[in-house]
Amino acid sequence: MPNRPDTKDEWRALETHAYEMQDIHMRDLFAKDQTRFNDFSLRLDDLLFDYSKNLVTTETMDLLAALAEAQNLNKWREKLFSGAPVNVTENRAVLHTALRGYDGSILNPDPDLEVGGEHIGGFIETTLSAIKNLSDKIRKESEFTDVVNIGIGGSDLGPQMACEALTSFADGPRMHFVSNVDGAHLKQTLRKLDPETTLFIIASKTFTTLETMTNAGSAKRWLGDLDTGKHMVAITTNTQAALDFGIQAYHILPMREWIGGRYSLWSAIGLPIAIACGFENFEKMLAGARQADTHFAEAETKKNIPVIMALLSVWYGNFMKTRAQAILPYAQNLHRLPAYIQQLEMESNGKAVDREGRNISYQTAGVIFGEPGTNAQHAFFQLLHQGTQMIPCDFIAARDDEGSLPGHHEKLLANVLGQTQALMEGKEDENPHRNFPGNKPSNTILLPRLDPYYLGMLLALYENKIFVEGVIWNINSFDQWGVELGKTCARTMLEALKGTTPANADSSTAGLLSYMRGEDGE
Repeated sequence: MPNRPDTKDEWRALETHAYEMQDIHMRDLFAKDQTRFNDFSLRLDDLLFDYSKNLVTTETMDLLAALAEAQNLNKWREKLFSGAPVNVTENRAVLHTALRGYDGSILNPDPDLEVGGEHIGGFIETTLSAIKNLSDKIRKESEFTDVVNIGIGGSDLGPQMACEALTSFADGPRMHFVSNVDGAHLKQTLRKLDPETTLFIIASKTFTTLETMTNAGSAKRWLGDLDTGKHMVAITTNTQAALDFGIQAYHILPMREWIGGRYSLWSAIGLPIAIACGFENFEKMLAGARQADTHFAEAETKKNIPVIMALLSVWYGNFMKTRAQAILPYAQNLHRLPAYIQQLEMESNGKAVDREGRNISYQTAGVIFGEPGTNAQHAFFQLLHQGTQMIPCDFIAARDDEGSLPGHHEKLLANVLGQTQALMEGKEDENPHRNFPGNKPSNTILLPRLDPYYLGMLLALYENKIFVEGVIWNINSFDQWGVELGKTCARTMLEALKGTTPANADSSTAGLLSYMRGEDGE
């Protein structure tokens, strides 16, 4: 079993090293090495990644790098960028990175690459042109004051997160996002809108997604006699279904199977970003991501930010036996970032079989959660500081914030510094209730400012980190079969709720169904 990481000497060496590190405290590591910050921090343009507050030494990082090499990281990275079918269970290429700028460089070695008989470069060029033309038209030439994006998962989380993050750059129509099939979500969104001045974007790869198409149907009814073709845009692989729904061909933007949903904001799914902030700012996002991709492709392992992020994740999850990670943006405009990364990580790497379909016994993705600081400090930081679990944290902040109110931003940054130091150092006290053990690991990612370029860079760093994790764990990070089973069962239960088919269910589900139908007799 050559691809199983836990069968290799490098894995066993890390297990031994983890045992030896049990009695090491980060306070001692800093006391012994006055240059630790310099040795354990990296820069990409003006982005600073500080991982010095981690329970690692140079030996730790050497051993982790050896494991990555043993798992053929370089080979898999080349396959990703070249368009090889790294999504092995669906035999698909994974080319969201090409969306960030296809130029035949090291990231795309074959300038004439074709997938499914289609020239990738040509498709990307056509898509970008369509995004620009449509977003410019909506921003400058139309009467639309509000745009409602209807999607779910990657068709919602990505563009919503980015539009919220770039609020200070938004000068177009107001953006709204509806995802939940609960009618309250759509109803509350439409309550203050005018059908005459509202445009809907229906974002569904297949144009059959239950939640999205249910909301789309209700939105169409809300428009009444207004022209669906004028008031609706579709982003889909299923052009015919969109046409049948009443959307005009010039309002249909293409998707492709090689664009994974949770990696799709760089594609036509990013149309809301271009509408809200302008196509120029969308291009700057792509440029920032492109720079992160180039860094990932070219930097050596121990100076490669997404590789280091992944190695630390493997170190804690597999050798320090942690089960979760906190994503903590100290920027209110990044309040949707934890949910975005939660989907990115847990849907990609929440797998229990390897690429060959064999059950695995080692941990893959842990639980990702988070909230913006400083709110998170008054919610779950008690557990981070004094709980029984070690939970590694990513603190994310912007050095400059010209749009903040006087006196606010420095207090925000002071909390980043104070919390990371307190988690690392702790504080001894004779009163056990006031004792803080410290030795709690964290990364700090500092952007010079929260703008389109650095937002794109930040997101691409996390995407590439998650890919590296999958390589080390020998799993396919690009399918999501676990999402499908619940959908299938829900369709069966919908027919049972309607009474059109009998329910073939366990006693619990049958009892719940009976209650929902009002048949339980109570």
